[in-house]
Amino acid sequence: MATRRSVLGGIAGSIAVTPGHAAGAAGHSSAASGVARPLPLAAVRLRPSDYDSAITVNRAYLLRLQPDRLLHNFRLYAGLTPKGAIYGGWESDTIAGHTLGHYLSALVLMWQQTGDAEMRRRADYIVGELALCQAKRGTGYVGGLGRKRKDGTIVDGEEIFPELMKGDIRSGGFDLNGSWSPLYTVHKLFAGLLDVHGGWGNAQALHVAQGLAGYFARVFEVLSPDQVQTVLGCEYGGLNESYAELYARTREPHWLRMANTLYDTRVLDPLAQGEDRLANLHANTQVPKLIGLARIHEVSGGAPDKARAARVFWEAVTRHHSYVIGGNADREYFSEPDSIAQHVTEQTCEHCNSYNMLKLTRHLWSWQPDGALFDYYERAHLNHVMSAQDPATGGFTYMTPLMSAAPRDYSTTADDAFWCCVGTGMEAHAKHGDSIFAEGDDGTFYVNLYIPADAHWSARGATVGLATRYPFEGMATLSFAKLRRGRFPVALRVPGWAAGRAVVTVNGAAATPVMARGYAVVTRNWQAGDRIAITLPLDLRLEATPGDDSMVAVVRGPMVLAADLGPVTSEWTKPDPALVGTDLLGGFSATDAAAGSYATYGVMRPGDLPFVPFYRQYRRRSAVYFKRFSDSAWAKEEAAYIADQARLKDIAARSVDVMHLGEMQPERDHKLTSEISYPVTYRGRQGRDARSGGFIDFEMATRSGPLILQATYWGGERARDFDILVDNVKVATQHLDNDAPGKFFDVDYPLPEALTRGKAKIAVRIVPHDRSSAGPIFGMRLYTAKPGTVA
Repeated sequence: MATRRSVLGGIAGSIAVTPGHAAGAAGHSSAASGVARPLPLAAVRLRPSDYDSAITVNRAYLLRLQPDRLLHNFRLYAGLTPKGAIYGGWESDTIAGHTLGHYLSALVLMWQQTGDAEMRRRADYIVGELALCQAKRGTGYVGGLGRKRKDGTIVDGEEIFPELMKGDIRSGGFDLNGSWSPLYTVHKLFAGLLDVHGGWGNAQALHVAQGLAGYFARVFEVLSPDQVQTVLGCEYGGLNESYAELYARTREPHWLRMANTLYDTRVLDPLAQGEDRLANLHANTQVPKLIGLARIHEVSGGAPDKARAARVFWEAVTRHHSYVIGGNADREYFSEPDSIAQHVTEQTCEHCNSYNMLKLTRHLWSWQPDGALFDYYERAHLNHVMSAQDPATGGFTYMTPLMSAAPRDYSTTADDAFWCCVGTGMEAHAKHGDSIFAEGDDGTFYVNLYIPADAHWSARGATVGLATRYPFEGMATLSFAKLRRGRFPVALRVPGWAAGRAVVTVNGAAATPVMARGYAVVTRNWQAGDRIAITLPLDLRLEATPGDDSMVAVVRGPMVLAADLGPVTSEWTKPDPALVGTDLLGGFSATDAAAGSYATYGVMRPGDLPFVPFYRQYRRRSAVYFKRFSDSAWAKEEAAYIADQARLKDIAARSVDVMHLGEMQPERDHKLTSEISYPVTYRGRQGRDARSGGFIDFEMATRSGPLILQATYWGGERARDFDILVDNVKVATQHLDNDAPGKFFDVDYPLPEALTRGKAKIAVRIVPHDRSSAGPIFGMRLYTAKPGTVA
């Protein structure tokens, strides 16, 4: 996503340090004062709007969750009797416990945002329980994460850490000695404890956090630098941020040393050198590392290399790796820069990524306020974060799909998911008042987001209010109900798409603001009763994908519009919509401008469609991206375009199950097990291989009737041979040897009906021949055969 100006300039010499304002960062302290900071969340109250409604829905969700159920493993593994049954989903896997950390942070944020005393009571209760568990263990460790042994049983995950200290380290992208991203889980708990301490000074939370920090400091202190890097090859969240924050609270130098120890050289060194090597990296594994570097920079009195890495990362992601809604990544991974047009799929935009990118944005903005940073923030907050909560149920998305007609999948009221994005969802929708208003060390009062709200600005003894229907209407009015009279600047953000066209008035009279760093700034002697208003144009425009002008989205102000393809309960059987003509926007006409609704006339193929705000299409099928054609180009391409769309939709319609090998969640959903097998990346696609003596084994859903198992391979492999078995019956021996140089290709394996008859699932097993390897395989699909195509 383009911004008005680069934010990379002057890093080494001009960055001032500031208190971090990450999610749940109440009470953050810093080694030095900063240049700007958002008003405390507790000082802001929302007025009625979609944002306020999201807070209300999420508050009910937080109250629905039972702390004792989230504490189940913590008590069990500490030798105490659990008080509640364990939840399902991820909480019944080895990543158990991560949700409790998110929940603590969300409780603090909801208490700050609404003042609900029950949120504080629950957080204090959980901290007390954690203190009991920690005391019972006697090592400083406290946790609910598990470890899967070779016999499949899940036991207390603490047993992996003595193994690491002895040099027995088996680290993959998401597995560490049989535990699923254990340090990621530790970070969530660590962060939650610090948030409770910062929220209202709960000393017990800080004590538990210090015990946990000391335990893991002892683990890492006995490792060599190479061993540390091996451990950090497994996702570790923002554990470096938590240690930096603990240092800010206690001023104990060994915590800062630990923060600096948790540094993944493979990923972070190139960023510190200004290089974008993000392609094929798991996106959300990286974002928290950069938030950690930002916090280290702040608390250490300045670390320019870490600040540079954070800025380079932000710039690369927002300009070259982000979709129009502000989210990033396809099936959780970054692709090559400026290649997202090739990755508009049903698995785009993991919510955690955007949640953490907004945290990083707040850090960077506080060092050097620039409206361009909040242009991105607003885009992702409105279009992605707001679309990720189902207001009818309180459920959350994992991915927010941008492929035409793909439905959003939300967690359910059964509370049986507890994905990572459920955790960030409960945090994100507890704090929509965050960062609307901010104050600078020079006395400037900033309005960053046009969300209706009231706030107390303690520096001026002021009560301020923001009235607006933005983004549905272009005007926003800031008023001072109470104020100690004085001269200071008020800075209203002017988005890049509105540059040169914003109109500002003071007390109803035209004003001529100074334009500076993306803000319209009015400096005067302000007094109670004064009003300053800004009006922004909300014209429609087309935004091309980075690197491909032939694929566009329709945007109104900051709001992404989408073609409405009907309810999720109805299938979309037509080709993907396309835009055709020379005056595409001329074919749009507002039907309800106040609701952001438009009709199209003659510019859509295969037919006209209504357009509405994307984020509000909770239970609808959407089309966000459109190939655009001139009339003459469409005439030439129409037949091939429609045929290709039909082929893809036919395959999708006949698919029974799809297995995305090499990707974390699909492998877990399909209960993949393997030996001597590794995830791989070729040409931006994730896959998995198996070496001699190993195997890959996973489940796929099936159904009655003739079925075909399809595998995708890279065409340039050297010679190799392997067997494919279904329920221990060999269905094929595959030989690969430079079959289709320069491209991927599919191989179909018709399955005997006897193999699937009467079954709900089948077991697929991939076994390499002796001294050979299997694959890599870039996905397997089970789909129904067309009548007459299988004997």
